[in-house]
Parts: sequence; structure tokens; C-alpha cells
Amino acid sequence: MRAAFYKGTRPGVAGLYSRAVRFLMAGPYSHCELIFSDGLSASSSFEDGGVRFKRIDFTDGNWDFLDLSGFDEARARRWFLQHEGAPYDLLGNLGFLWRPITGAGNDWFCSEALAAALGFIDPWRFEPNVLYAALKDPARFRHQPAEVYGTSHSGAN
Repeated sequence: MRAAFYKGTRPGVAGLYSRAVRFLMAGPYSHCELIFSDGLSASSSFEDGGVRFKRIDFTDGNWDFLDLSGFDEARARRWFLQHEGAPYDLLGNLGFLWRPITGAGNDWFCSEALAAALGFIDPWRFEPNVLYAALKDPARFRHQPAEVYGTSHSGAN
């Protein structure tokens, strides 16, 4: 299993959105996909209506990949099967611009869906660039005891 992170720019409105996400999140990525060992991809996409499986040709050079051999592929696939058809979490995605905005509990944006499928706590906190960093160097994101941070914060999802 691998994760794919989109760094390209499509034409039209989708390209404007990709540029805005990359600029506002100060990183190269605007979307991500989970690629299962059989080649089927899963994510949540505004254009595709939310959580879905899809066959994608990743040969255009617009993607960076991370190996996820340390994660449970069967668990991740089950998560996507259980959530397939759930709406895209546009409000949650906008929450990265202004944190008081939270998404709906049953809606998912791309990196939120991947983080949830991989078993991350508070998946709503992960935009594509932060998820890339967390998967590339997990030691930077290791769990700290609650007393280090004080009271815990509960997210929308």
C-alpha cells in the first residue's frame, strides 16, 4: 500500500483550487490518494462527490509517493468500504483557513479520509502537506502524554 500526493495543476477551476490549497497550506500538495496493493485508489474528492474508489493513472509525474508497508491495508480498505459514498467535507477543508469552521461528522476531505483509514487520531487536523510530513517522518508526530498539553481538544470527526 502507498500514499500518493498530488503536486500538479489541472486546468480551469480545479487548477485554481490546487494553487490556492498549496499557497494557503504552504506546501506542494493539494490532494492525496491511498493506493492499495491491487492498484485501486481511494480518497475523497469534491469532483467525484466524496469518498470513493477509483482507478488512476499516476504516470504523469504530478505525484509523490510514500510506502505505507507499516500500516494495515485490510483495515484501511474496510474504512473506505464503510464510508464509500459519504459526502466531501468542504466546510472541514475550509477550517484550515479559519479554525472555528469545523466540518460535518460524516463528511470527509481527502487527507482526512486517508488519516482516518490509517488510524490517525483527530484525522480532521491533517491537510495533505501535514499528512505527507506525518507519514514521511512519523517520529516528528509521535504521541505525547495529555499532561504535556493540558486538556484535550475534540474535533468534529
